[in-house]
Amino acid sequence: MTTKTGDQTLVAASAYRERIVRFLREMIAIPAESRREKERCERVFAEYESLGFDEVLFDGLGTVVGRIGYGPYKLLVDGHVDCVGVGDREAWSFDPFEGKVEDGQVWGRGAVDQLPGIACAAYGARLLLDRGFPEDLTLYVTASVMEEECDGYCMLHLIEREGIRPEAVVLTEPTDLAVYRGHRGRLEATITTRGRSAHGAHAEHGVNALYKIAPIIADIEELNGHLAHDDFLGDGSVIVSHLECTTPSLNAVPDRAMIFIDRRLTAGETVESAMAQLRSLAHLGDAEVGLLLYDAMGWNGACASQDKAFPTWVLDEGHPLVQGVANAAETVLGRRPPISRWHFSTNGVATMGRLGIPTVGFAPGREELAHTTEEHVAIDDLVTAAAVHSLIPQELLRGDRKRATTKTRRHKEEHEERRE
Repeated sequence: MTTKTGDQTLVAASAYRERIVRFLREMIAIPAESRREKERCERVFAEYESLGFDEVLFDGLGTVVGRIGYGPYKLLVDGHVDCVGVGDREAWSFDPFEGKVEDGQVWGRGAVDQLPGIACAAYGARLLLDRGFPEDLTLYVTASVMEEECDGYCMLHLIEREGIRPEAVVLTEPTDLAVYRGHRGRLEATITTRGRSAHGAHAEHGVNALYKIAPIIADIEELNGHLAHDDFLGDGSVIVSHLECTTPSLNAVPDRAMIFIDRRLTAGETVESAMAQLRSLAHLGDAEVGLLLYDAMGWNGACASQDKAFPTWVLDEGHPLVQGVANAAETVLGRRPPISRWHFSTNGVATMGRLGIPTVGFAPGREELAHTTEEHVAIDDLVTAAAVHSLIPQELLRGDRKRATTKTRRHKEEHEERRE
C-alpha cells in the first residue's frame, strides 16, 4: 500500500510521462555504439540543460555530466549512454531505432540496456528540484560512455581524473524496480597457438595451429564445470567466445590460432587465480595466455587504455545505501522491493570494485532482455522509477544526518567520560 508521499510523488512524476517517453525514444533513435556516442551525448546534454541543472558539461572522456547543488553530501547517479549494435537487421521484427510505442511499452535497441535509466534519473532530478532541492546535497547525473566495451573505465576517469568523488553511487542498469547490490567480476583473455604453414597438398610439412588449439577448447569446457560457487552471486563461469586464425590461403595449413575467453568471477575468485587456471590447462603446451588490453579512442578523441579485468563486488545488504534506496522504492511501490544482484557486469566494477565507493542499482527494465531483439520497457515503470529516483537523495540524506547525530552524541559521551 503506497504512502501519501508515494502517491504525491507518482502524481508529480506522471506529469512528466510524455516528456520521459519522448526523451527515451529520441535517444533510441540515435545509434550510439561505444566510441560513437557523440550525437546521443549531445541529445542528453540538451535534455539536462532543459531540465534546469546548475551545470552541464562533457568530461575529458566525453561523458555527459549534469550537476545540481553545492552541498557536502555528493551522490552520483550513472547510466551508460552507449549500446551494443543491432546485429542482423533481418532478425528484428521492427526498426530497432524507431523507439516504437506499443502496448504500453517502448521498444528498441537500448530500451532496456540502458537508456531508460538515463531518462528516469534525469527526470527524478527534475522532480527533486520541483519539490525543493536540499541544501546539503550535490547531485551528479551522468550519461557515461564506452561502458559496453570497457565497463568502469568511464567512472575511473570521472572520479580519479576529473575529481568528482561521491559518497555513494546509484547505477541505472536494469533491475526491474528491484535494488541490486553487486555482481560477479570478469576478465577477457586470449590463448594463442602457433604452427607452421604449408600447402594443403603437402599438409604433412606443416603444423596446424587450429589442431593445437582444439584440445585447449575442450579443456576450457571441462573447467567450466569445476569453478567456485557463491550462494548470492552464483557460479564462476568460463566460455570460449570467439576463434580466429591466420593462414596464407584457404588451401594452406593455418600458422596461428587464437581463442577469446570470457571468464566470470564469483566471490573468492580473483583475476590472478583465474589466469593461473588458464595457464594450468592440461593441453596448453607452448600456447600463450594473455589478458586483453582495452586501447581505444573515444568519440571526442580521448584515449582510453586498461587491462580488461573487472573485480567482483558486493555491498552488504544492511548497508545504509542499500536500505535507503529500498526505503525510497517502498514509498512509491507500496511494497518492499526485492534486493538482489545483476548477472552481467556494470560500472560498479570501478566505483565499488576498484574504488570502494558504496554502490547499488535501481532502474526499470528486465536484465534478460538486454542485447536481444526484444528489448522493451513498460512506460508505467519509467514513471515509477523517476518517482523513486526523486526520493533516493532525500532518503540517503536523512540516514546520513541520523548517523552524523549519533556519531556526535557518541563523541560527546566519550569526551564527558574522559573528563570524569
